Amino acid sequence: MTLTTSNPQAGTASTLDISGPGTANVAELVGTTLARLGVGHVFGVVGSGNFVVTNALRKAGVPYTAARHEGGAATMADAYGRMSGKMGIATTHQGCGLTNAITGIGEAAKSRTPMILLTADTAASATRSNFNIDQDALAVSVGAVAERVHSAETAVADTVRAYRTAVNQRRTVVLSLPTDIQDTRVTEDTQQTAPLAPPQRIRPTQAAISQLTGLIQRANRPVFVAGRGGREAGPEIAALADEVGALVATSAVAHGLFNGDPYNLGISGGFSSPFTAETISEADLIVGWGCALNMWTMRHGTLIGESATVVQVDLNDSALGANRPIDLGILGDCAETAAAVLNEVRSTGYKASGFRTREMAQRIAEHGRWNSVETEDLSSGETIDPRVLSRELDMILPENRIVAVDSGNFMGYPSTYLAVPDEFGFCFTQAFQSIGLGLSTAIGAAIARPDRLPVLGTGDGGFLMAISELETAVRECIPLVVIVYNDSAYGAEVHHFEADDEDLEVVRFPTTDIAAIAAGYGAATVTVRGLEDLTPVGEWLSGPRQAPLVIDARIASDGGAWWLAEAFKGH
Repeated sequence: MTLTTSNPQAGTASTLDISGPGTANVAELVGTTLARLGVGHVFGVVGSGNFVVTNALRKAGVPYTAARHEGGAATMADAYGRMSGKMGIATTHQGCGLTNAITGIGEAAKSRTPMILLTADTAASATRSNFNIDQDALAVSVGAVAERVHSAETAVADTVRAYRTAVNQRRTVVLSLPTDIQDTRVTEDTQQTAPLAPPQRIRPTQAAISQLTGLIQRANRPVFVAGRGGREAGPEIAALADEVGALVATSAVAHGLFNGDPYNLGISGGFSSPFTAETISEADLIVGWGCALNMWTMRHGTLIGESATVVQVDLNDSALGANRPIDLGILGDCAETAAAVLNEVRSTGYKASGFRTREMAQRIAEHGRWNSVETEDLSSGETIDPRVLSRELDMILPENRIVAVDSGNFMGYPSTYLAVPDEFGFCFTQAFQSIGLGLSTAIGAAIARPDRLPVLGTGDGGFLMAISELETAVRECIPLVVIVYNDSAYGAEVHHFEADDEDLEVVRFPTTDIAAIAAGYGAATVTVRGLEDLTPVGEWLSGPRQAPLVIDARIASDGGAWWLAEAFKGH
């Protein structure tokens, strides 16, 4: 018999022959079906429960990267999917393998990353198994969709359903594969599947298009802010902005989307330069394109002027107005909406310069990035000012880079000072706000874009929390630059809790020689206390780059990150 499957990303269909002697078991069938559907890469930690299905994926031609921890595998798959446009798969053993991965799953689910976590599960009869947990409930608890393979007869349909849910609904799916069902041989009457159609873009109603057109035509100072949902609509949003005189900006996750546009303000929110923040707050119309307009992107609403009209465009009705009051919510695909509004604007003969003046372009060029903002150099000889360090690395490192950022007090420095070439140059796994995801994020992003130099900005706490994956980067010969902003503390708590020194001892640590530890994993290393210590970075860049470079930067305190101080106002 044959199974017909398709790759909706490539728009192609293919046929898999599973008939005759040596017919596959369910585990092999699931792996091969996912391969035929077009998944791009698999990351995992293999145990007895996922051994067969993982090797089925490999034999079907899907590249595999062995992680050192299931949480790392999940985050690698998440980052890979964000940066490649292809489906990332993470695979784990049942029970404890899934629980180890759950923080990475939570991050992907909250970010609505189309991804499948393929996990084994205990047999229905194994109620006393040490591995037995309610995997479906666990997945749902962190915002993922729980799916499972129910039988040999439904295996293909169950797998396709999980894939369709991930791609079409932009959801993270946990697909459980019970061990007793895995071993079942596939029979001649196994269900077949029809080709999958590519996801359809949702066009907004004509009434919504006309409403937004009217608001734009009445605005004098419009600003468009694109978020995660607008990353695939950059050209359409930019064309509309140019026609109506709007400045453009992004949330952190869409950073780089409008690079090259002289009217690009950069990141809106806590990472905004002072000039960018002031300019956005002067807008009389703010349109969020696939953007949550949350406390981070709008600085608790302080970037929205008292007289500003706020519009939100999103595919999910529940997102409209979820974080703050809006004047108009439009349910629709961002690209479809922008293109439709542009057509209507042009049909009326309307065109405006708005914010787009020669003077504004000059001001953005001079003041739009933090790199041009003068700050006091707090370097002491024993420590280096993190802003000085970041500015210098921005000049030293090649422009063709892909930057990943861990979470913590330091994270504003790589996010604001390290330029990226486009929206596929910045991987920001911060929806769950968990520290320790940065190293795995950087590995997944590097595998997605091997044509770019991967760069990670991380704190000492997050780096040490996930350091087992440094071995993965070394083993895979990933030419990764790891900038460790080392302040020997969980810096956010040190700077932003009103507590005495004795209480803060729980978040301070003795100075750790991170360079020495990283060298033990096989990485190239350098300890930086001043700009003169950065010479080895240039030497590494000029060499074969066969191992990661870990920069142990002993940073001076700037009294606490400016953007994090604002964030703590909400807690």
